[in-house]
Amino acid sequence: MISIKELNYFYNVKKLGKRQALASLNLNIAPNTFFTLTGPNGSGKSTLFSILSGLSQPNEGQIAINGLDIVSQQSKIRRLMGVVFQNPALDKHLTLAENFQIHGDLYGMEPNLLKNRLAEDLVWTGLSDRLGELVGTLSGGMARRVELVKALLHRPKILLMDEPTNGLDPGGRRDFLDMVDKLRHEREMTILMTSHIFAEAERADKVGILHKGSLLAVGSPQELKNRLGKEMVVIQTADRQHAEFLKEQLAKNHHLKVWAREGELRVEGVDKNTLDDLLSHHRDRFNELAIKRPTLEDLFIHITQDRKV
Repeated sequence: MISIKELNYFYNVKKLGKRQALASLNLNIAPNTFFTLTGPNGSGKSTLFSILSGLSQPNEGQIAINGLDIVSQQSKIRRLMGVVFQNPALDKHLTLAENFQIHGDLYGMEPNLLKNRLAEDLVWTGLSDRLGELVGTLSGGMARRVELVKALLHRPKILLMDEPTNGLDPGGRRDFLDMVDKLRHEREMTILMTSHIFAEAERADKVGILHKGSLLAVGSPQELKNRLGKEMVVIQTADRQHAEFLKEQLAKNHHLKVWAREGELRVEGVDKNTLDDLLSHHRDRFNELAIKRPTLEDLFIHITQDRKV
C-alpha cells in the first residue's frame, strides 16, 4: 500500500547550511497493516509524515501509495487518504457540524451522504448530541475524536496520524487507540501512525524505529523485542562513577553485554551467579535492580547506544 525507496530529504538551516532530515529510507507497508513509526522527537517522523501527506516533496527517491506516484498523482492520492495532524486541524470557533461540513464540501460529498456518514460515525464517539457545540468547548480527548471522524468521512483506504495522542492522559490515549484499531479492522484500512511513545508502538502490527533520519529496525513488536532475549536486568546506580565501575566488572568478569545511559545499566544474559555477585559484593553501588522483559524502548536504547556511560 505504501512503498518508499531511497528517500532523502534535506532542509536549509540558517547559517548552518543544508541538513539531512531523512537518509536513504526504504520502507514497505502492506495493505490492512497498522504500522507505527517510533523514535525520539527530532528523529524525522514528522518530516516523513509531511511528505506522505503531500505538504512537502522529497529531494530524492520514490514514493508510491496504492501504486500512485506521490509527486505526479497527488490529487488522486488525497482521495485515498485520511490525515490526523499532530496539531489540531479544526476551527475551534466553529461548531462540530460546521467543521464537518467544510470537510465534506472539500471532498464533494452530497448533503445526504455527509448526513448518513455522520450518523454512522458519531455513534462510536459519544458526540451525536453535540454537533451544535463549538469545538473550542471540547476536552482534548473529545476533540481528537472529532479529528478522527473528520479524517474518515470520505472513507479513505489509508489513515495517516502524526502523534495523535499528544496532550491526552493515559486513559485517553488508550481509548483513542482502541477506537482506531477497531475501525481499522472493520474498514480494512492501512494505518501509518507516528509516536514518540514506545509503549504505543507495541500495539501495532509492524514497527519502524527511526533515529536521526535513518530507519534502524523494522518488524513486529515481538520480533524486535526478541533481539534482546527473553529477560534482561536493569540496574539503577548511585552515580555515573558507580555505573562505569559496574559496567567494567560485568563485562570483564562475567563476559556480559552491557549498555548504559545516564547511570542506568541494562544487561543481557544475567545468570544466578552474576546476580549473587552483584548482591553480595556490589550492593552499595546501585539503588535498584530489576529483572524485566525487554521493551521497544530497551531495543531503541540498545541500537543507538554509543557504549559510553
